[in-house]
Amino acid sequence: MSFRTIVITRQSKISYKNRFLVVKKENEERYVHLSEIDTIVVDSISVSLTSYLLKELADNKINIIFCDEKHNPFGELSSYYSRHNSSKKIHRQITWKQKDKNELWTKIVQNKILNQALLVKRIMGNRNELLFGYIDEVRTGDKTNREGHAAKIYFNLLFGKEFVRNAGDSINGALNYGYAILLSTINKEVVSNGYLTQLGIHHKNEFNQFNLTCDLMEPFRTVIDQFVYYNQNRKLDIEYKLAIINILNNTYQYGGKKYTLKDIIKLYVSNTLEVLEKKKEYKEFIYDEE
Repeated sequence: MSFRTIVITRQSKISYKNRFLVVKKENEERYVHLSEIDTIVVDSISVSLTSYLLKELADNKINIIFCDEKHNPFGELSSYYSRHNSSKKIHRQITWKQKDKNELWTKIVQNKILNQALLVKRIMGNRNELLFGYIDEVRTGDKTNREGHAAKIYFNLLFGKEFVRNAGDSINGALNYGYAILLSTINKEVVSNGYLTQLGIHHKNEFNQFNLTCDLMEPFRTVIDQFVYYNQNRKLDIEYKLAIINILNNTYQYGGKKYTLKDIIKLYVSNTLEVLEKKKEYKEFIYDEE
């Protein structure tokens, strides 16, 4: 099973040779076998890549994320044909019943609010009854927007009442970077399972290429939130970003067993999509302890 995240931060050329990723920097040349690689982050606009390498990365379902001149993720490589029966899966995705999607979204929102409430309890040392109360108040499809109400209370408790989500401060910068890494990781799994990221369960923005991914990533946001909370006075430099990326290798509980976050995401995405496909029970990711 692949396990390495490769981050390239300096001017270099990366290419493919005999099942190896080849990274050339000045007089230095390094080789990494493709079977070891899960994700590549190209964190420099001075990196050149061969088309042969891109083709091999797509064939091997290796995620590659590209960053801009400000070192923020702006895009990724995704294969058209990550599964042999994608056409069949997409046809079924288009015909998912709204009732089933609403029921699943209800469970996802409850899962997300539970993780938020557990994180606040863990950090603050006391139980916030309002957050825990919202879990039982979620109606089918979250018609009363308990998710939005919970988010306002949650972020104010973590970062103060003056905090505004998506402002241009370093806390939001770190959150957005972490969420982008999550988004890309979940995109890979959605495509690998044969589905379109554009067709969501709840999110339906015509300008969003990742509606389904945005649905599925909600319970995992608290993993990033906690890390940023404990590092909120830290400058968002390359070391901080590498630490955020490394969260994917941390170990957490899922279904009574311990896995890396990357493996949990793989299992969660597959299970959650099977809730709609095969009427399986939704399996929560409860972010309670490492």
